Amino acid sequence: MSLFDEMLAGPGPILALAPMQDVTDLAFWRLLSGYGGADVYFTEYFRVHSTSTLDWQILKSITENPTGRPVIAQMIGNDIPALVRTARELQQYPIAAVDLNLGCPAPVVYRKCAGGGLLRDPRHVDAILGALRDAVRIKFSVKTRLGFDSADVFAELLPIFAKHSLDLLTVHGRTVKEMYRSPVHYEYIARAVAEVPCPVLANGNIYSAQKAAEVLKLTGARGLMVGRGAIRNPWLFHQIRQHLDGEHLFLPRGHDVLRYISALYEAVCLPESREISQVRRMKKYMNYLGMGIESSGEFLHQVRRVSTKADFFKLCEQFLTHCDPMPLEPFRLALHDADVLAGEHL
Repeated sequence: MSLFDEMLAGPGPILALAPMQDVTDLAFWRLLSGYGGADVYFTEYFRVHSTSTLDWQILKSITENPTGRPVIAQMIGNDIPALVRTARELQQYPIAAVDLNLGCPAPVVYRKCAGGGLLRDPRHVDAILGALRDAVRIKFSVKTRLGFDSADVFAELLPIFAKHSLDLLTVHGRTVKEMYRSPVHYEYIARAVAEVPCPVLANGNIYSAQKAAEVLKLTGARGLMVGRGAIRNPWLFHQIRQHLDGEHLFLPRGHDVLRYISALYEAVCLPESREISQVRRMKKYMNYLGMGIESSGEFLHQVRRVSTKADFFKLCEQFLTHCDPMPLEPFRLALHDADVLAGEHL
């Protein structure tokens, strides 16, 4: 029995790192695993269409997996023959499962009737899952939202998921149109737990160990998938385990967070890239991390305007050279301008 099989058969909770395009790549996996890390890692999605090939950079997360934990390869697309072909190709690599993305809320994706856009057509979802279940000889999973612009369709989707003998279902408790700003509808995740025979992971707004425990209790889910919270707080998976085991929680201090940012820079910024490109890449991560640094929005306001490595770290040191404990939970920021929270949609 594989490690992933043991997770699925066990009582849980399974803690998974969510796939976040151009964020949770191989370099980030390697860094996160040093902070406690997830139990299972989902790749960034492989874009699938009639002429697609496997993205070699995403494939490296599989072939060079530095975590020692199971990897699930995620696909996104709507072309059934291409999805079947890609699923068969992926199974030639050391993956624990193949996953289909039915939840990406990015307009550039859903306008092509992929990701969350597929939730507008349950009959096509049914056809895709049937073809993939026949083609996937290992574990097969789905990551979904509740619907496209309404959760009413969720009642139609659940029997489809049950019909195709999924091995794992991850439910993000919002619709596609709700993006990330609305409250998470955990009652729908609880409904999936009750109605679908496979294990269910709860996804959406898991920002602390206490919130993780609350969501597990509310939903009855077998585990959790964490995305933005793990970018903001790389200790989060470790803290969740500590909390569930009744242990005292490690709480990072300002200087710990500063060291994390420095390690993140070294991990994800290619040395051959231009400095401005490196700083821009870090800004993508700061869109998440900055939400937990301070409450006024001043840090995010300023970090969006730096253009050099020196200025970037000078600003980080200004806000983080201290020994105060930092929960790294998201603040409701006072907006300086319209772009302060724009990165929350990434």
